[in-house]
Amino acid sequence: MAKSDEMRSDEMRSDEMRSDEMRSDEMRSDTVVVGVRRVWGAPIFVLGGLQLLVVLDGTVVALALPSMRAALGLTESAGSWVITAYVLTFGGLMLLGGRLGDSFGRKRVFVAGVAMFTSTSLLCGVAWDQPSLIVGRALQGMSAAVAAPTAMALIATTYAPGKPRSQAFAIWAALAGVGSVAGLVAGGVLTELSWRLVFLINVPIGAVVALGAFAVLRESQGPRTVLDLSGAVLATLGVTALIFAVSKGPGGWGRPIVVVPLIAAVALVVAFVVVESRTPNPIVPLTMFGNPDRVAALGAIAVAGALIMCLAVYISLYLQEVLRFSPLWSGLAVVPFAVGLGAAAALASRLAVRFQPRWLVIIGGSIVLVGCLYAAVVATRQPGYFPGIAGAVIAVGFGVGLAMVPLTLSVVAGVGATEIGPLTALAQVAQNLGGALGLVAVGAVVTSQTGSSGGPTAGVSDLSPSEIQVLADGYGTAFACCAAIAVFAGVVVLMMRFTPNDIAEGQAARQAAYAQPDPADGGLGRIQPLSSE
Repeated sequence: MAKSDEMRSDEMRSDEMRSDEMRSDEMRSDTVVVGVRRVWGAPIFVLGGLQLLVVLDGTVVALALPSMRAALGLTESAGSWVITAYVLTFGGLMLLGGRLGDSFGRKRVFVAGVAMFTSTSLLCGVAWDQPSLIVGRALQGMSAAVAAPTAMALIATTYAPGKPRSQAFAIWAALAGVGSVAGLVAGGVLTELSWRLVFLINVPIGAVVALGAFAVLRESQGPRTVLDLSGAVLATLGVTALIFAVSKGPGGWGRPIVVVPLIAAVALVVAFVVVESRTPNPIVPLTMFGNPDRVAALGAIAVAGALIMCLAVYISLYLQEVLRFSPLWSGLAVVPFAVGLGAAAALASRLAVRFQPRWLVIIGGSIVLVGCLYAAVVATRQPGYFPGIAGAVIAVGFGVGLAMVPLTLSVVAGVGATEIGPLTALAQVAQNLGGALGLVAVGAVVTSQTGSSGGPTAGVSDLSPSEIQVLADGYGTAFACCAAIAVFAGVVVLMMRFTPNDIAEGQAARQAAYAQPDPADGGLGRIQPLSSE
């Protein structure tokens, strides 16, 4: 009898051990056994809330930049770094952020990232000088790099494969467009009251998102791997050193403050390549650079990121500092850009499966080129908004939409479903880092010109007519630089030879990725070596 009880006890312990193992495996598996099929519910509002936070932040800060310059006495260079510090850390650490969710639990990392974003927004909102604001923005970008990719992965692990997951991703993407337009209006209203509100508004929203995520999202986790922390840090520091050197270049390229960061940038990039070639789980496998067409697409996206970032910042500066628009009217004045972009994007997605994508990009880039050259000419004359500025804004928006959709489709052209997410993530990184480098480079040119012409060296609320004219000339030069960037993007994209069939394969693979039971990192996790093509 005692032996029978002992046997039953052993069996119960064995069953408990197997049950614990199954629960552990279930938590660590990316496979969604039973996913949510009703898309409209609490999870999509929580995850979409983070998307809106990130998109709104990018839009409203560019709109509020003139007010920040006037209030804190920011120089042209410091104003650029307010934007660049965020974009640089966001883009540089995004891939690492995706891996953190895989290793330590996506819900846990998402809540932590949102909490960090909320607290760093508070820091930016109470910033008292240039360094505190720039440091706060860098920390805010780091927080977004943790929260944003994890949110995208949570969409994949929360919703059932097929139509529910596709709809959830469609809503996620649509919120980016809604957030961009809403940010132009909301940012204008908030800036009219105080530029600090564009950051402080994130605090209550972020608190609601974090609490909602804790309450309604379920935990999921992938296999824990060794994090390529050294690769992420080396890449971010290398690009930072390069951007710093470029920002100081106009004062003399032979000065130690320029030469030393340039040498450091080269050394850091070389070290990054060495680390990525030796680490077992590289954050960016070097094998992905084996396809020259895809490398050209990523390069063109980086250049396009520089163009878009410069346009967003300098259109806002021109409207408010030269034409003396209020922040609200400045935001409303840029809404046609989003309308033109949306119309062109819808058209380009259909044309991309009928024509070679590089020709669509070149046509779109040519429209941007004409719009930027026109803006460069009329900017010095300080025209009225309509038709001068409005025409350029609509044309440039349409050209950007026509060019960007084929580029993003080209990144995933001809690949399998498991490669869609990693390549999409890398394209986002390229666009962010390109935007950071482009903004600082163009900002250095504008600063050099306005400074040598006797213009204001820092943001001021009251400018004389002569100072306004100097600013108009400088911002005209910025638009001319944007035109040059558009030409460079066209040269890069000529090396991209994807066919409409390649684009169609990529679109089919994207749909297949949404239908897979295993979300494959949810779009922003580990980048695996690409298959040979």
